[in-house]
Amino acid sequence: MVRSTEEMTPGDHVCAFPVSDEQLWEISAEFVAAGLARNEQVYYFDDGTASSVLGRLADDRVPLAQPLRTGQLAIVPSDVTRQVFRTPVAAVQQMFAERIEASVAEGYAGLRITGQMSYGAARPVGIGLTEYDAGLDAVVRGRPAIALCLYDRRRYTDAQIEEMRDVHRDELSAPSAYDDGLLRITRTGLTTARMAGEVDHSNRPMITRLLETTLDDALRSHSASTDIELNLASLRFMDVAGAVSLVHAAEAFPSTHRLVLTGVRPRIVRVLDRCGAPFAAQLSVREFEPERDRLPLVITADTRDDVLVDAFGSTEPLREAR
Repeated sequence: MVRSTEEMTPGDHVCAFPVSDEQLWEISAEFVAAGLARNEQVYYFDDGTASSVLGRLADDRVPLAQPLRTGQLAIVPSDVTRQVFRTPVAAVQQMFAERIEASVAEGYAGLRITGQMSYGAARPVGIGLTEYDAGLDAVVRGRPAIALCLYDRRRYTDAQIEEMRDVHRDELSAPSAYDDGLLRITRTGLTTARMAGEVDHSNRPMITRLLETTLDDALRSHSASTDIELNLASLRFMDVAGAVSLVHAAEAFPSTHRLVLTGVRPRIVRVLDRCGAPFAAQLSVREFEPERDRLPLVITADTRDDVLVDAFGSTEPLREAR
């Protein structure tokens, strides 16, 4: 059964198979944000991806500082994440069961678990992902906990993905209008869409096609907004030709409609300005306004202790499998 983030309820153990890093950040951020909104404690098991997930959460204007200060959001360091996969399954089950109970005792609605756990695919002590997955499933089912296991195609082989897909009952659905691994476009409404990643010559035609289709949908609808909105908060790069195509597309809009670009990063604003955006009557550019309550987007040695926490107090309770 295919599920969405909104449909997840306590006791769910869901998998997802992202086809790109942008989809991975999108899924992870939505899952974490949903848990924070529901007063759940959220544990993200890091193995080199936490900075990108925190960045996407900041793009989505999810306040991060307070949840990280209070422990509602915990970023588990990679050494602890990897130690989990060097620990007997029964010990890992006990660890998670105790953590779920502790989360409830601390006043949270439950525990939410996800992260980058591709280290387990290497079977460091001979235990396969399916065994750990089955162990986690047994712990989560019937408890106030939700687990999202991510098997993205850049970190797992096709055989591993098919193996995990066979053993999972619930799969997360995260459709997109376009995803080439560099740029991801997601329709968020009849006249709204989001672009994440980078725009260059290889995917520029898809943006033009998206705008043409969205404008046509708006013109055919009696109740649709007259603003065609593109959220660019997660767009990291746009070349000059891409900026020119947006300006030209807006200039071709009828006088009744306009193209609205929101969350635009300063470097992309500068490119748009050089390409004539200020003079396009049907184009509105709204710059990204960062939240004051947010953490640094890049985890460095100076910020590691503030952002990364050992979810279980120490690695000592984790016994290496023999």
